[in-house]
Amino acid sequence: MRYGFIIPGGDLQTIVELAHEAETVGWDGVFYWDGIYIKDAGLMYDPWVVLAAIALHTQGVRIGAILTPLSRRRPWKVARETVTLDHLSNGRLVLPVGLGALDDGGFAKVGEATDRKVRAELLDESLDILSGLWSGQPFSFDGKHYHMEEMTFLPPPVQKPRIPIWVVGAWPSMKSMRRVLRYDGLLPAKLNADGSFADITPADIQAMKAYITERRTQSTPFDIVMEGETPGDNHEQAVAIVRPYADAGATWWMESRWSAASSDVVRTRIRQGPPRVE
Repeated sequence: MRYGFIIPGGDLQTIVELAHEAETVGWDGVFYWDGIYIKDAGLMYDPWVVLAAIALHTQGVRIGAILTPLSRRRPWKVARETVTLDHLSNGRLVLPVGLGALDDGGFAKVGEATDRKVRAELLDESLDILSGLWSGQPFSFDGKHYHMEEMTFLPPPVQKPRIPIWVVGAWPSMKSMRRVLRYDGLLPAKLNADGSFADITPADIQAMKAYITERRTQSTPFDIVMEGETPGDNHEQAVAIVRPYADAGATWWMESRWSAASSDVVRTRIRQGPPRVE
């Protein structure tokens, strides 16, 4: 299992300092997030610019934004941005994607699609376009929402066969999980009968892994990414939280502190190190 830290906020200089410190103390990945306008969220920055700064101040950690709602971004622009970051980081970028949360004003407040079905269609078409443009070969696209005449984007990404794409899979929605099978990682979510989201258990991870193992035909590496919080001042307790997910098949533990009162709280948890399961 590898261990990432999602930096939830702070001024730009602090975010970059935290990313550098996270690498120094042994975290395997440093992640930011992708938002346009969330009320009371505090300081918000463009994720691609933040990740560029992080890339220049780290050497080996994975980097990415958790997560990018592709339905409100132009996929050809994202193709250029991600390839640029992949080269800047020497092949360390990962692209986590999903439908996104509608409490972000980057949807309704600016006229972007909010219907779940439409956003899912836009996500699928965007992923097809990204994969095509990343190939470095002539590519065109004619879909329901996007139409693109032939173009060849150079350079291709550093990583082969592509920049890894982690996709939200809403268990037990088979349509959502089938999308996951085509790419490189699962960001697990669990739906209640009423459509609300439930907590993910190790048994859920085990069931999702079994589904993926049975049906995924690609031989490329595949990650299962579990997000949560562990106490940094009690390593034994932290490991006890993470171990059942590792045993169930999760390959990344993503430490988050979304409700942290200050950057000092985040810095303290980073310095305490990952809850590494030996």
